Amino acid sequence: MANIIDQTLQWIGGPNGHLSLIDQTLLPTQLQTIDCHTVEEVWEAIKVLRVRGAPAIGIAAAYGVCVGIQTLDLTRISPDQLSQRISAVTTYLATSRPTAVNLFWALDRMKDKTTALLATDSSTEQIAALLLKEAQAIHEEDRAMCHAIGKFGSELLQDGTGVITHCNAGGLATSEYGTALSLFFTAQDEGKQLTVFVDETRPLLQGARLTAWELKRRDIETILICDNMAAQVMREGKIQAVVTGADRITANGDAANKIGTYGLAILAKYHSIPFYVAAPSNTFDLKLESGAEIPIEVRGADEITHGFGRQTGPDEVNAYNPAFDVTPAELIAGIVTEKGIISPVNRDNVLTVLQS
Repeated sequence: MANIIDQTLQWIGGPNGHLSLIDQTLLPTQLQTIDCHTVEEVWEAIKVLRVRGAPAIGIAAAYGVCVGIQTLDLTRISPDQLSQRISAVTTYLATSRPTAVNLFWALDRMKDKTTALLATDSSTEQIAALLLKEAQAIHEEDRAMCHAIGKFGSELLQDGTGVITHCNAGGLATSEYGTALSLFFTAQDEGKQLTVFVDETRPLLQGARLTAWELKRRDIETILICDNMAAQVMREGKIQAVVTGADRITANGDAANKIGTYGLAILAKYHSIPFYVAAPSNTFDLKLESGAEIPIEVRGADEITHGFGRQTGPDEVNAYNPAFDVTPAELIAGIVTEKGIISPVNRDNVLTVLQS
């Protein structure tokens, strides 16, 4: 069996170290890492999708806080000055992308940790070291959650299952096994043979560039299709399950994921195929009642009209490029979390599983 991917992102060194991450904009043809020594570099990496996927964005942002306070002379500043800098850094990082709730969850956790540490007798240098430990804890917890998601979710997939997935919810989007792909990797570990159909995922081709790349490295049978082929593949009886990740899930179970997921869920419903979402508990935003409240990122028209540097639309044509859509809870057969499977998907069951 092939090894899993290299670490998507990792911290190099101690409190004065830096964030290193795989530049996913170069895949699948180049596997190359970049180093982020400033908070501006972390912000740019999140914004332009060098690092992407809700859990990985959250981890990167937590490390971004650690990078952001390195501009200070910790031997000279006061705790209040450190607090002000962390507030500025977290506010800045929060502007990088609007939809993935893990970004804001991780930043809030780092702010809460700062508040708790400032209430102690810790020096500013000690606080910086403990904030790095908090970011590393977020990283390790995500790894454990991904494996737990795989354990619960693999039970939904039988040997010989044909499954379709959309976008990328593997190790590149998290810390190791991923969320949706964790089901496939764990099923493989258990000796099951799967055939995974991968939507290319327009316009940035995360399925083609990233998911297919990850699955091939694990020697899982992988068939790449264009997004608009999914209905035909389902009609031909090749699909028994759909599994995707999510970037934000509301209290009633509505789930935001990469644009095209909603359409895939509708197709699955029509063909009586179960549609599953795999996501950790920190992807839930219980402050939002339904998916209608989820902010949807709209990206630049050039991703459609000049995809990957090649003009594919006429000059001056208007384009609309929402990066996410929302799948209503009634189309979701189950949400696989590290705490168990939420099914049927409704407000009561969401709370019951998350509070377990």
